[in-house]
Amino acid sequence: MLVDSHCHLDHLKCDHYAGGLDELLASARNCGVQQFLSVAVNLDSAQTIQKLAEQHDDIVTSVGVHPLQQDLPPLPQVSELTELARHPKVVAIGETGLDNHYSSETADWQLESFKRHLQAASDVGKPVIVHTREARQQTLQCIEQYGGKAGGVLHCFTETEDMARSAIDMGYYISFSGIITFRNATELRDVVKALPLERMLVETDSPWLAPVPYRGKQNEPRYVVEVARCVAEIKGVSEEAVIRQTGENFQKLFCTSSS
Repeated sequence: MLVDSHCHLDHLKCDHYAGGLDELLASARNCGVQQFLSVAVNLDSAQTIQKLAEQHDDIVTSVGVHPLQQDLPPLPQVSELTELARHPKVVAIGETGLDNHYSSETADWQLESFKRHLQAASDVGKPVIVHTREARQQTLQCIEQYGGKAGGVLHCFTETEDMARSAIDMGYYISFSGIITFRNATELRDVVKALPLERMLVETDSPWLAPVPYRGKQNEPRYVVEVARCVAEIKGVSEEAVIRQTGENFQKLFCTSSS
């Protein structure tokens, strides 16, 4: 099953589709995408995409506050996260995490927010979607200390093999985006080659980071097939094998019932 394990459907521009978002989703389904995980970036978007997911059997959602906020909102309360996470379409907490690349000046806010998300995930027994940039040891330490047994995924992974293996040892999956198709991503492709396919997911992170050959355009869920194709080329396996295994991994992690 081909899955876009991380997209932001509420951020996509659909004016080039006469049928709007419904037509955009149909274009992805026509390319073989059978499941979409639309990820929240704040509590308002969490509620918006819950309503969207209620209208589509193949869309599931998350609840979280992204670590990169232009104007820092109040820290999310664990009770707020857990209450929203009880919605039947919510399969994960996040995205949350630590980013010292783009916003190191908000490190204290990010850290406290991350801890609260991890606590919420532990309380509701749902996995965590983690954004991490240039915060390797701190991210791993937080997961180990506060993450409980819910597991999760390091999404849009751009870090080292050592970090990935440490996360895998704690029950996490590693998700790769269209970045692996970029010309300057040689080291990241080496990470893809080294890690077991049984612990990988594929994603678009749309509307951002469109893969080759769509660089410069809005990214869309239908382009996740390019990520799966690139993983297959790197690992020397069939595209079908990547689609099948990453789909199974998605099901195991998020415990969805879609087939």
